[in-house]
Amino acid sequence: MDNPENKNLKKIKLDIPSDLEPLYSNQVLIAHTPSELVFNFAQMVPGNPSPKVKAQIMMSPLGAKLLYRALGENLSKFESAFGEINVPGGSSLADHLFRPPQPPKK
Repeated sequence: MDNPENKNLKKIKLDIPSDLEPLYSNQVLIAHTPSELVFNFAQMVPGNPSPKVKAQIMMSPLGAKLLYRALGENLSKFESAFGEINVPGGSSLADHLFRPPQPPKK
């Protein structure tokens, strides 16, 4: 169903450079000051204790709040289409993804 508020929004055409390379990040380190939030997108590789920051994005608190809302809406749509995303419990996601090799179970 169309949201009446969406009819008042202007469509923005993004100019994406043809040579822009996508980045993959599996870790985001977030810091903030009273006037901005800083997102450091990094790649964590198993066996390497120092993730390499690939991009740093700075946003106003309002921009970050709007991003938070947009992420929530898009994750809901994703889960409706593809099923619930299960987050491992009891440990951090990094602990789950990058745990040392386990000996074979007997």
